[in-house]
Amino acid sequence: MPESQNNFYITTPLYYVNDRPHLGTAYCTITADVLNRYHKLFGRQTCLLTGTDEHGQKCQQAAEKRGLSPQEHCDDMVKAFKEAWQELYIDYDIFFRTTDPFHKEAVQASLQQLYDKGEIYAKDYSGWYCVSDEMFYTEKDLIDGKTPDGKEVTWIEEKNYFFQMSKYQQALIDHIQSHPKFIQPESRRNEVLGFLRQPLADLCISRPKSRLSWGVEIPFDRDYVTYVWFDALLNYATGVGFQQPDRKSEFARWWGQGDPSESSVHHLLGKDILTTHAVYWPAMLMALGAPLPRVIYAHGWILNKDAGKMSKSQGHVINPLDLKDIVGVDALRYFLVRDIHLGNDAPISEELIVGRSNTDLANNLGNLYSRTSNLIGKYFSGSTPSLESVGGDLGQSESARSLQDMLLKTPELVRAEIEKFSPSRALEQVVLLLNQANKYLEETAPWKTAKEDLASAGQVLLLSLEVLRTAAVLLHPVMPYKMDDLLGRLGQAEAALNWDSLSKVPAIAAGTPIQKGEPLFPKI
Repeated sequence: MPESQNNFYITTPLYYVNDRPHLGTAYCTITADVLNRYHKLFGRQTCLLTGTDEHGQKCQQAAEKRGLSPQEHCDDMVKAFKEAWQELYIDYDIFFRTTDPFHKEAVQASLQQLYDKGEIYAKDYSGWYCVSDEMFYTEKDLIDGKTPDGKEVTWIEEKNYFFQMSKYQQALIDHIQSHPKFIQPESRRNEVLGFLRQPLADLCISRPKSRLSWGVEIPFDRDYVTYVWFDALLNYATGVGFQQPDRKSEFARWWGQGDPSESSVHHLLGKDILTTHAVYWPAMLMALGAPLPRVIYAHGWILNKDAGKMSKSQGHVINPLDLKDIVGVDALRYFLVRDIHLGNDAPISEELIVGRSNTDLANNLGNLYSRTSNLIGKYFSGSTPSLESVGGDLGQSESARSLQDMLLKTPELVRAEIEKFSPSRALEQVVLLLNQANKYLEETAPWKTAKEDLASAGQVLLLSLEVLRTAAVLLHPVMPYKMDDLLGRLGQAEAALNWDSLSKVPAIAAGTPIQKGEPLFPKI
């Protein structure tokens, strides 16, 4: 496998620090973490970047409201994000802050490079500005005098600097059309192409300090700071070495040399910020002479009780840690991945999360383990029977062969769905395997068979243990704590988290103690 294909670099957006994390930001970050853990399980070198977007007017206003300096406000909010991600088992490699000195220097180097090339120019400008979005809108963009999302705008007239984004319109169209997987899902790709069929304006990339002082200073005009999006988008590249001479090899490792098929960069973001990521960002990279990312994937919205987008600025949010306290972190992570098909909008409620936890985790996975471990304890002294003692195989019946076949095929089915950015479908494959195993247990009734034919009952239980082991490995990226617990009960150390181990059946050594313990997922 070429080195570029053996690397996997995934990013979340940088989250605004105008307020604490909510379920929408948690959903994106948990999904990115799950995908990253799967690719690590596949044997790849991986990197997950998340972090905070700390400049701009929203941040400055939030700090003023709290009576803090912008930096004090940012430092406090960063603690809230890091604590939340730790509680939700987010195993990031890089927590990025746009106030980091190396990033500011890289942003200024990029601006100076573009200015020296004639890609940035100054002009007087007037337009409708939305503080919430930190964006200018034209008259034709507005609906009833507000942004398309219904946010307030203010008329502003001032001199600013502009990046010649329009110059890259056709090149960007050509790239999207020749790389069909560049923007996903397909509906979002079509949306971006539709946007690019209209004339593309140049991008205002500055804000006068007289209006906004909290930002990265423009290197060629100290009366201005950088537009927050120009600053923040560069994080994906500066976080792994862009514009830093001493980190050139690191940047080349993750970003590739030019062909997007060789890039390991995957951006995961909400559909509401797709234009900035699929139009502004690639145009910036083209102008800077840097390779484009491999995939830009726009997920849907977490919907609130009124079926609207969950939004901190609108005040309609759910604290993910509140839900975690009801069902546990693992079950919350499982629900977000299992019930939301990546790319779609989805409603969230306590009832839906509890229902999924009871159905898939308590009644299916938990029940299979409980019955299997109880019977192992009762008839095999709590230890894994040897293959020889149960007749030398895992059963010759049609149902046994069918389950074994499914057991060996499921890992590659899971992998195929993960490669397609479809983690919900990947979990469906594991659920189908568990369903089949529970059905097999019902059909064979080893609690009855053991009284007359212990070897036959042992075959059933040994196969059931192997299903549980495989399920624990395949579900580990989603529920790391609970699956560590399950693997421990099966006598399998962390070494069991090896992709190649899934091709060997049986893999649990004869005589391995099987612990019963408390229910894995108590019914709620």
